[in-house]
Amino acid sequence: MRTLIISGGSIDTDLALELLKEPYERKIAVDGGAGFCYEHGITPTEIVGDFDTLDAKILNWYEEHTAAGIRRFNPVKDATDTQIAVELALELGSTAITLLGGTGTRLDHVLGNIQTLYLPLVRGVDCQILDRHNRIRLIRERHVIRKSEQYGTCFSLLPYTEDVYGVTLRGARYPLEEHHMTVYGTGSLGVSNEIAGEQVEITMKSGILVLIESKD
Repeated sequence: MRTLIISGGSIDTDLALELLKEPYERKIAVDGGAGFCYEHGITPTEIVGDFDTLDAKILNWYEEHTAAGIRRFNPVKDATDTQIAVELALELGSTAITLLGGTGTRLDHVLGNIQTLYLPLVRGVDCQILDRHNRIRLIRERHVIRKSEQYGTCFSLLPYTEDVYGVTLRGARYPLEEHHMTVYGTGSLGVSNEIAGEQVEITMKSGILVLIESKD
């Protein structure tokens, strides 16, 4: 089951409307993201949040005119609204999750959302944060990026765990062989690489990497 989460960060309208042409069984609006949905005639299947950034009139409209399941949370809580949405998507049985509005001017929320990607990773669920310029995922063991499916023209790899051992890149402009990537000063080695041929294969013996594909 494919799920689209529309959060309250920066949302590129053209990208969002293009994605909504695809068949998502679940569309979860997160707090202020429900305002974006309302403006563009999108009916979420679920709406979650503490609703500190959503106009109460919009929430009332969804309550009165749609069958969207609405889950309210106390603003004093141990998880962000976006994490709650990801947990709900997993609870509902999602096999693939795309998160819009997960980036923006609040870098604390951006980093928190990248941390949240760990929850689907350990469940074996593909999850990506998507905006106009970036696709962000967590990867481990083995991952292939095909040039025909690449998001933009360059990719970067940053250690998510303290150590990532045995990192090998094949088919990259800047290859690696059995490299030890660590947060201690060498993490930037993986910034801004390119696919040299038709695809790049990324493997590692242990640890987790943040994979960012970027468009300039």
